[in-house]
Amino acid sequence: MKKILAFSGSLRAGSFNQKLVKIAADGAREAGAEVTVISLADFAMPIFDEDLEEKEGKLQKAKELKQLFIDHDSLLIASPEYNSMISAALKNAIDWVSRPDSEDEKPLSAIAGKTAAIISASPGGYGGSRSLGFLRPFLENVKVTVIEEQFSLGTAHEAFAEDGSLLDAEKAAEVKAIGGKLAGA
Repeated sequence: MKKILAFSGSLRAGSFNQKLVKIAADGAREAGAEVTVISLADFAMPIFDEDLEEKEGKLQKAKELKQLFIDHDSLLIASPEYNSMISAALKNAIDWVSRPDSEDEKPLSAIAGKTAAIISASPGGYGGSRSLGFLRPFLENVKVTVIEEQFSLGTAHEAFAEDGSLLDAEKAAEVKAIGGKLAGA
């Protein structure tokens, strides 16, 4: 059974991207995957700084997050769009996780070779699609294979019901299908 780690790059309570990733995670579960949904807000880490890492070693929250990456086969990532780019929280999480913890460990060992699906949600009309344009090559550069299918949800502030589900059943099916595709990848 494929193990998928699902999260968004948003730290905000009530995040549209965290809601969206949960829907995609449901699709992956329906396709037979084991999915762990986390919030990066639970892994507070300072901006990656090699001097800090050398002085104090890897921080406990960074170790915990890295272990989750190691324990899962694939990644399901919902990327918010901040000024047409991925969030600092998402970039920082990957930076901390990608670092080796010893001289024996290869760089990127916690992330390289994984498969990912990327999705986004934004109140704007582009739905966060510009962030995905940066996220895909960023992940590919750290040796993650990103499936071709992706999804962007525009006007996200109007798209969700109070329970976190999508109001549009066709869009919900598209998001779930991406989770299902990742489960089979």
